[in-house]
Amino acid sequence: MRSLKRLIYLKIARMSRKSSTPVPSIISYDTKIKGDIWGGDTIHIDGKLEGNIMCNEVIIGTRGYILGDIKAKSLSVYGTINGTIDTEELFVANNARVIGNACYTKIALEPGAYVEGSCIPRAKATKAEPEAKATGELKAVK
Repeated sequence: MRSLKRLIYLKIARMSRKSSTPVPSIISYDTKIKGDIWGGDTIHIDGKLEGNIMCNEVIIGTRGYILGDIKAKSLSVYGTINGTIDTEELFVANNARVIGNACYTKIALEPGAYVEGSCIPRAKATKAEPEAKATGELKAVK
């Protein structure tokens, strides 16, 4: 009976997401990974990752901890990130901690969210790129 319920759930999840991936990849709270994660549609992390992530959507759960850089289309943070963020849509919950610089198109910060570093809108970051190419380094945008 449980396997039937699981199959029905997976089928509903696949149809609602309109994706070949039935459900997100989940890294549970008691899992520790050292290494990079590349590709994939959605990754939900409640464990600890020491490495970089590049995928479509990343969700850092309340117990999640990332030590590395993240490049994703959408990023929701409920746990802790220590690294550089490059995303189109960034959401930081009230109990979350972000330590490092973030480049984004859209951002939402709940009251109480802890952010230590620079938050740079993508439009300003794009203007800084030609100057960085000319000098060979990326300068802070004010």
